Amino acid sequence: MKKILGAALLAVAGFSVQAQTTVPVSYDAELAKSLGGNENGMRKYVFVVLRTGPNKVPAGQERTEMFAGHMANIQRLANERKLAYAGPLDGVDGARGIFIFAVDSIDEAKALVATDPVIIKGEMVAEYHMHFGSAGLMMVNQVHSQISKPAAK
Repeated sequence: MKKILGAALLAVAGFSVQAQTTVPVSYDAELAKSLGGNENGMRKYVFVVLRTGPNKVPAGQERTEMFAGHMANIQRLANERKLAYAGPLDGVDGARGIFIFAVDSIDEAKALVATDPVIIKGEMVAEYHMHFGSAGLMMVNQVHSQISKPAAK
């Protein structure tokens, strides 16, 4: 009886541990396709590192307008679902920011980056890398809009 009870307890304990550590699978093929993902939920991106460029725009109206245009360009590209993610970096070794574009080639990313005022003015230059990652990254902008308060007007 003790052996049967011990085996039953081990079986229940094993099931309990497994139930707590196993993530349920709920593959959504339509969602994967809508995000550009393959059957493994992965897609191509171009990862861009923005670095300090040769032309520092001095403090003042021109610099303020340049960065306002930079932010507007980021928002436009995100709204067009070309830009999956953007954000600043710490400045170490001149690394100032990143873009992750949902495009198939570096040439496509270069054309998009060329529309940014910080690139046009030479404040920053771009370095490009192909990246293969989760198509779920395409949902960041949608989720972010739901968790950030609108700017005060």
